[in-house]
Amino acid sequence: MELGLEESEWSQARFDQLNLIEGKRLAAMSHGRLYQSRVKNAFDKRVHPRKFSEGDLVLKKVSQVQKDHRGKWAPNYEGSFIVKKAFSGGASLLTNMDDKELPLLVNSDIVKRYYA
Repeated sequence: MELGLEESEWSQARFDQLNLIEGKRLAAMSHGRLYQSRVKNAFDKRVHPRKFSEGDLVLKKVSQVQKDHRGKWAPNYEGSFIVKKAFSGGASLLTNMDDKELPLLVNSDIVKRYYA
């Protein structure tokens, strides 16, 4: 060998390096999992789940796709609506005050409770 190491010494050194790499890889994976759990916990502190039940009054966020000539003075929410049926995944079936259903289900992210 060109480094002056015998074959057995060279293979033992290589084996030790491979073991070190495996340990470093496991430590990096462990560190990544800990970091992700800390980020998740920090995010979950600020999240307030919205639970709606049948009969709740709600306002629905206006879609930004619709252009309004009033610009920034346009209302952000429309309604009031009544929750006809609330599903477990956060979707809701809404009806207006005349008991006419909206054609599509609405996600709870774009709905907020209305206190009258």
